[in-house]
Amino acid sequence: MKTSFFEKLNGAIARNQSLLVVGLDPNPEMMPGGDESGERLDYRMSDLCDWLTAIVATTCDRVCAYKPTLGFYHALGMPGLELLATVLQDVPDEIPVILDAKHSDLNTATVFARTVFETWNVDAVTLNPYAGQDEAAPFLVYPDKAAFVLCRTSNPTATPLQDFPSSQTPFYLQVVKEARLWGPLEQLGFEVGTSQPEIFRQVRAIAPERLLLARSIWSEPEQLDALLRAGLDRNGAGLLLPVPQDWLKRDDLPEQLEELNGEIDRIRQDIAQDASTCELWTPEGDKLDAVREFPHRDLILQLYDLECILFGEYVQASGATFPYYIDLRKIISNPQLFHQVLNAYAEILQGLTFDRIAGLPYGALPTATGLSLRLHRPMIFPRKEVKAHGTRRAIEGHFHPGETVVVIDDILISGNSAIEGAQKLESAGLTVNDIVVFIDHEKGVKDRLNAKGYRAHSVLTISEIAETLYRSQRIDRVQFEAIAHSESF
Repeated sequence: MKTSFFEKLNGAIARNQSLLVVGLDPNPEMMPGGDESGERLDYRMSDLCDWLTAIVATTCDRVCAYKPTLGFYHALGMPGLELLATVLQDVPDEIPVILDAKHSDLNTATVFARTVFETWNVDAVTLNPYAGQDEAAPFLVYPDKAAFVLCRTSNPTATPLQDFPSSQTPFYLQVVKEARLWGPLEQLGFEVGTSQPEIFRQVRAIAPERLLLARSIWSEPEQLDALLRAGLDRNGAGLLLPVPQDWLKRDDLPEQLEELNGEIDRIRQDIAQDASTCELWTPEGDKLDAVREFPHRDLILQLYDLECILFGEYVQASGATFPYYIDLRKIISNPQLFHQVLNAYAEILQGLTFDRIAGLPYGALPTATGLSLRLHRPMIFPRKEVKAHGTRRAIEGHFHPGETVVVIDDILISGNSAIEGAQKLESAGLTVNDIVVFIDHEKGVKDRLNAKGYRAHSVLTISEIAETLYRSQRIDRVQFEAIAHSESF
């Protein structure tokens, strides 16, 4: 089984205690022994190769990734591409390689993805987002690889474009909002070029659990502390930092990296310690002992941003009026998000014993179909109503009495639809032990199902959703209280 980019990266981070990324660029200006202008005019291709190989040998126990820039190798023609192949072979297998390509051409995206991931065997690539999701899709079909979408550069002349239409609602943040829906956490991160902590803070607020690849941070090195606190996630992770290019020709490079790693690690520990003691207001006035980390936080934020979670006065199927409404039907129109939802369901189903999957109409039928295909389990479904013509079947699909069926539903509010669906299946001689839903509105509904003889499982709970949205400043205190005080039935 292939080791994924994130597995490699996390292993290198833990092993080397480092968030540092080294650029492996055949740039003569950066080579030791340059003239007064810093440029090497007498270099040979073998000199570049020896220099880059030496960098890898010197740094491989002090960094977490390498990042060759494709443009430097292209500029050298065919010998440059041969040099790239040699450099890639010199990188230890356990350290990931991020190819800085900034690819942006739709016509060549598929063939380029095949080249970099299958032929060159790099672990991740940088992409230009301007062509939209179609540009990223060919790279994201490789589940063990990753892509970093460029959302901002530090080039001053790009400011009129990146900050359009205003500094309050800049285009680069719209890139983050849109592109985070293109791929799962393990496959898609963002490249952020800036020395301004506020920019990192804004990107992190929109993409709290995405991996950020920093660049251009050393123009103001005294801001390292502020940059880290703005760019790292709540656990002191999620940010990759470039090694200053001019360090690569220093004789004391290992010592410099060791010192920088130590400085970064101290700040990371401070952030992680602060997160472990952070308190959260609740409507009853009580405080949580510590912030709870929810495994599907990013999924919740995506649901909210896609307006799957709405606020207002909504009448539910149970007849109750809620101050919010959850519309999961939009998920099927977003393949990336639907993929994450199926993964979350599958994690629960893999721990259960059943012969067939039964989706409850109509909201859970797409999900049940996707799970059937993913888990290679046959699917059936009970009809809402039996038609007076045709076969007049109450249950569609092939099954044998005595088989065990797991019921898939979307939202558990009163539990009535889940119970009715399970009972229809049982009336045909099937056994139902487990009911799996996406969202549980709580208020004791699982207990009600348990009293009927069913084990209820849920991906998310309404309190988990409320706490996540409130902590992430997606909803205000009034909306948080409205959710907390709502009744199920």
